[in-house]
Amino acid sequence: MKKQMKTTAIAFFAAALIFMSGCSEKKERLFNGKDLTNWNFVVENDARPASEVFLVEDGVILIKGEPFGYMFTKEKYGDCTLEAEWRWVDEPANSGIFVLIEEPANPFPKGIESQLKAGQAGDLVLLKGADLREYVLPEGATERPAFPIISKQEESSEKLAGEWNKARIVLQDGVVEVYINGILQNRATSDVKEGYIGLQSEGGEVQFRHVTVTR
Repeated sequence: MKKQMKTTAIAFFAAALIFMSGCSEKKERLFNGKDLTNWNFVVENDARPASEVFLVEDGVILIKGEPFGYMFTKEKYGDCTLEAEWRWVDEPANSGIFVLIEEPANPFPKGIESQLKAGQAGDLVLLKGADLREYVLPEGATERPAFPIISKQEESSEKLAGEWNKARIVLQDGVVEVYINGILQNRATSDVKEGYIGLQSEGGEVQFRHVTVTR
């Protein structure tokens, strides 16, 4: 009987720990479905008002793509899971999700881009001198390119233009993992442990929804 009670107590304690661990996680909406009050904006050369480039229509974020620029959170984020859905409005185009932004700048920040460009979603792009330990110069190159890339690991897991895609980016102690529609496409390591999160305007109209972080 004592052995049974001891086993039951251990099982109860383990279940309580699991429950408490789950309860400690908090999902936060970065986009409330109504406005962009939680965001700052950068437009290349301040060519147009940000309100003409970054909009909310029918409960989703609409980013025009021209001029270049990005919207970024007012708060920095460290270890977390970032989730966002995106789709192209008219035809496949270019955009990206920025993480670990150290220094906002115009038109690109210092940070890591999870590429969303059609056919290349899951590539990691190093912006404005940002670095990842796994990056190596291409064979034959003698100097670092302006936009170094760590290519995705798998074939494209993107959906057709007009369909919603889902990106999940896991940040853990500087390790960046990128999942596109559930497929692990990239994994690399940064010495930077926290930064702003951004959504990019680059080339064509794109919509975002369900932008959340869990930490």
